[in-house]
Amino acid sequence: MSTESKKRINYFYDHIIGSFNHGSGHPMKPLRVRMTHNLVMKYGLYKRMEIFRPRPGTIEELTQFHTDDYINFLSRVTADNVDTCIKDCIKFNVGDDCPAFDGLLEYCRRAAGGSLEGAARINNGLCDIAVNWAGGLHHAKKQEASGFCYVNDIVIAILELLRFHQRVLYIDIDIHHGDGVEEAFYTTDRVMTLSFHNFGEYFPGTGDINDIGIGKGKYYAVNFPLREGIDDESYKSVFEPVVTRTIEWYQPEVIVLQCGADSLSGDRLGCFNLSSKGHAHCVRFVKKFNIPMLVLGGGGYTVRNVSRAWAYETGVIVGQEIGPELPPRSEHDYFEYFGHDNKIDVLSSNMENKNTREYLEKITLKVFENLDRSRHTPSVQLQEIPGKNYNFDEHSDDDNLDERVPRRLRDKHIVPDNEYYDSSDEECTFKIPIPNEYGPSRYVRSYRHKLIKNSQK
Repeated sequence: MSTESKKRINYFYDHIIGSFNHGSGHPMKPLRVRMTHNLVMKYGLYKRMEIFRPRPGTIEELTQFHTDDYINFLSRVTADNVDTCIKDCIKFNVGDDCPAFDGLLEYCRRAAGGSLEGAARINNGLCDIAVNWAGGLHHAKKQEASGFCYVNDIVIAILELLRFHQRVLYIDIDIHHGDGVEEAFYTTDRVMTLSFHNFGEYFPGTGDINDIGIGKGKYYAVNFPLREGIDDESYKSVFEPVVTRTIEWYQPEVIVLQCGADSLSGDRLGCFNLSSKGHAHCVRFVKKFNIPMLVLGGGGYTVRNVSRAWAYETGVIVGQEIGPELPPRSEHDYFEYFGHDNKIDVLSSNMENKNTREYLEKITLKVFENLDRSRHTPSVQLQEIPGKNYNFDEHSDDDNLDERVPRRLRDKHIVPDNEYYDSSDEECTFKIPIPNEYGPSRYVRSYRHKLIKNSQK
């Protein structure tokens, strides 16, 4: 049996994510996650992984990182009452780039749910790779929204991973610096952050090569500032050696990979020139190290490119090549978004690459020097690793599991036909989340359910 077929892939998707709207004209379109999932299903990638509908993150889970007053504010603010709480909006940076919209906290909870669920299943050895394209919101701060991000699901998921693992490596290939994640772990050696990003007069303006962490975290923040127009070949020339040296030196037990798609060519807010295959090469390369991995989404504002790239990368993760054609119009729910472009590939343009070989070599050398200054193994307080206090898949054959799940919870997980399957006769395993009574870690129970397709079109 090949290594590919041995990998256990868990994929997390909440169809409600695609229903939220940041407001007219706002670049962030949660619909891109639903478009990605549609392609994943149409290409049959679900056959090589388990699909989970995650429980939304709880307030308790979100406040493991964020402050209580900030999360409480997100629960109260709406598009209708935003004018009555201007002082708090300024305090928490809600408005303009991070507008208040209906269901704001619910959106945040659902986006974070898949990241938390993936971390929990990795912790318990139930999967090798967990995927949540709705996550990866790397700009959110402890008590402040930033860069279209309100709740930092990455930090919360890493905190969950640290309960069971000594060292976590965070890799960020979004065009924007992963400032929220770096800031959260800037003083610790338990997490190493590695960000490849555009640097200069560009949001958020952080991520200089000399930003390396402080205290115990000194040299455990790694930044690779890039210039506009970087292409596949140049990106690969620095990504491979830097990631290899970082993994060899740090020896992480888990990797969290943020796959922001705004580093693709032609992104509405981006200025890089990566093709979808060049972007996906990063996923393929990190996967080869055979280290448990949590794969997340992130930025990406040309939705037709984002969905194609993440669908293609899902194929990379499960070991199945897809394309080159998009699914036929008759089978493709979002065909109109792609216009006349019926290919899965996002191609590079003739944009000028301002990253010279000399510049890239200089930055690479500086990164290596910083890595050599860090200790090989981080300091970890001696403590008992939390026991396995929840079951994911165990239940009695005699149990009526539908009755053991509250009606309110069941109603919240009714989904449209073909959302998780493409055959009326297929027997699938669904995962119903149950609130955890034993602490911050998550657990879910499974039940077998014969799917019956609605005969009406």
